[in-house]
Amino acid sequence: MTTEKQKITFSDVINSDTPVLVDFYADWCGPCKMMSPILKKLKNEMGDKLNIIKIDTEKNADAAIKYQVRGVPTLILFHKGRILWQQSGVVQLHQLKQVLNQKLQEL
Repeated sequence: MTTEKQKITFSDVINSDTPVLVDFYADWCGPCKMMSPILKKLKNEMGDKLNIIKIDTEKNADAAIKYQVRGVPTLILFHKGRILWQQSGVVQLHQLKQVLNQKLQEL
């Protein structure tokens, strides 16, 4: 019996039916470190309505270039491969929830 591990690509994730918030960050970035606890709280509050992933721009420069990430942190909300919202800089939890809830209602 063989088991194959299925590799899920970035493209697979952002093209899914579940909206995905992508946090483009860098390890050396202070504001990026401020986003981590905000995103953890957000995931706890949003649950299965939203997937959240982090992409290191230095290890994944191609993705950063493709989505024109010019500064970190940059948050991009994807749904079925489309960009619904994008913003650079630290976004506070209440502001982030407000934007996401509005965008998710539009789906």
